[in-house]
Amino acid sequence: MKVQVQISIYSLRTESLSEPIDEFCRILKDKGLKVQTRTMDSFVVGESDAIFKSVQEAFEQIAEKYDVAMDFKISNACPKEAEKQVKKEQI
Repeated sequence: MKVQVQISIYSLRTESLSEPIDEFCRILKDKGLKVQTRTMDSFVVGESDAIFKSVQEAFEQIAEKYDVAMDFKISNACPKEAEKQVKKEQI
């Protein structure tokens, strides 16, 4: 099922706020997901199975190196429109 996901990663007890976020997004992109990084969150569009598996793996990888909190919101309401927006902003 196509879904859209809004993810926020919060780096805790670390000097660099961006390193865990950048690494998390890179892992998702390396797994073939379309990721749009915004100021306070990242937006991902794709198949739910791929997203759930990739997010779990990415979180586990960054959690081994950093203390982080993650906020994860998912919707199946309008993934086609969201996918168009992500593609447009990646150009």
